[in-house]
Amino acid sequence: MVTNIDGKTLQKMFLAGAKNLEAKKEWINELNVFPVPDGDTGTNMTLTIMSAAKEVGAIEKPTMENLSKAISSGSLRGARGNSGVIMSQLFRGFTKEIKQFDTIDAVIFANACDRAVETAYKAVMKPKEGTILTVAKGMAEKAREMVMNTDDLEVIFPEVLKEGDYVLGKTPDMLPVLKQAGVVDSGGQGLMQVLKGAYDAFLGKELDLSIEGTTGSAVSFKADASDSADIKFGYCTEFIIMLENEFTDDKEYEFKDYLQGIGDCVVVVSDDDIVKVHVHTNDPGLAIQKALTYGALSKMKIDNMREEHNEKLIKDAEKATKTDIENEVKEEQPRKDTGFIAVSIGEGLDEIFKGLGVDYLITGGQTMNPSTEDMLNAIEHVNADNIYILPNNKNIILAAEQAKSLTKDKNIIVLPTKTIPQGITAIINFVPNKSVEENVSAMTEEIGRVKTGQVTYAVRDTSIDGKEIHENDIMGIGDSGILSVGADIDMTTLDMVSQMIDEDSEILSIYYGNEVSEDKADELASKIEELYPDIDIEVNMGGQPIYYYVISVE
Repeated sequence: MVTNIDGKTLQKMFLAGAKNLEAKKEWINELNVFPVPDGDTGTNMTLTIMSAAKEVGAIEKPTMENLSKAISSGSLRGARGNSGVIMSQLFRGFTKEIKQFDTIDAVIFANACDRAVETAYKAVMKPKEGTILTVAKGMAEKAREMVMNTDDLEVIFPEVLKEGDYVLGKTPDMLPVLKQAGVVDSGGQGLMQVLKGAYDAFLGKELDLSIEGTTGSAVSFKADASDSADIKFGYCTEFIIMLENEFTDDKEYEFKDYLQGIGDCVVVVSDDDIVKVHVHTNDPGLAIQKALTYGALSKMKIDNMREEHNEKLIKDAEKATKTDIENEVKEEQPRKDTGFIAVSIGEGLDEIFKGLGVDYLITGGQTMNPSTEDMLNAIEHVNADNIYILPNNKNIILAAEQAKSLTKDKNIIVLPTKTIPQGITAIINFVPNKSVEENVSAMTEEIGRVKTGQVTYAVRDTSIDGKEIHENDIMGIGDSGILSVGADIDMTTLDMVSQMIDEDSEILSIYYGNEVSEDKADELASKIEELYPDIDIEVNMGGQPIYYYVISVE
């Protein structure tokens, strides 16, 4: 009989849950409803929990308080994709409940489960049943029911997991799209793998709980690609401040100003009782001395960038954070009224967004959803009072909203752009002399006029949207489902386009991917022009992976 869990046990359980999810991530990726080659739920959830696991694994003397901070802060900032953001909110609610206690008993566990579900549901604007939220809610209700009859966690945990599996198995009945695809909800399955791994640790099974990268801050930057002689500040300095007193906005501004005076590439991210710091400077000691006035330091890391550049060892930048060249740190510019951040993928699309005035590009999209911390880093680098974020993918909007909620000194506007063409249309319709409210209204309205189609190939056999799909078939995917299926790229694209065009259509834009030549794209444009002579057709090099064509109709 076990009636309490202490900090050491909870630490093992969390790390075991993270490792189990990591081991199952590809399987979870394959539960993607559409059989496209970019299923990423498992990857997103793994990156989210591993962000927290690195901090949890570094704690030498675990308590409910320091574990709660590590789990909440790490997952919150590392959250990627809708499922990752929701999981981070589940962790956030759970840890808010347990952090005040020395151990977790049955009642505290049930209360924490309730609070986790409440927090996660509040974070989603329009909660949908048949998802990870439903699975979590079912387990919380079961935990509440169980504690009425027993305080034995050895009895409660397996019953809660059994209920989670049962609810997960019912998700196809709640979401018809899951039933069509013959899969359960991938986010719910990811959550179950975390909890099953945690349960194995609770049972005392021998597990590998080592987490790679448990030293060093989670904040990481790509070094300047120019010659080492051009590196103005030679030491990349990172650390975490364990605050002794309240870190007010005034103190944060003062600290940032100080760091700007001794270096560049400054990022200061505060959360509860910790502050993550990154700066490039020629005198790391000055940054450290100033930081010590706010509290004790941990996870200190100082790299000689000139030496590393010469030895070609700088390989540890977070791949989804920024494009290779355009997001290099620039000299501080005077603060302006409006700035733009866009998520983009592909050399041609990057150039389009730059030409439209985007200040900061985050590399990401279908194949790799950027994290909340990636968004925070971008926000830090855009020196503007009002910053518009264009997620350009429905699975990135929640991470952007989470970054908005963590930003105090700038007005962040997250436009709900779900595709690259919507993002392009949004920024085209921005009018500098209009108010934020007027621009948001106009840009959102124009986004609603854009139809997007994307052409890729199928990675498995399935039946969805009334269409039989076989592995390696070409698919044309519209805003609300699969529009066309075939064996030929051009024919499938033309079929998709025929369903996107109506009597009000005026402009069709083609963005061709990195596997399509300009000549092939021009040939496709000519075929479309023959069929629809009254529509203006534009051809652009997108350079995106995975998708042969991204096409918009307005």
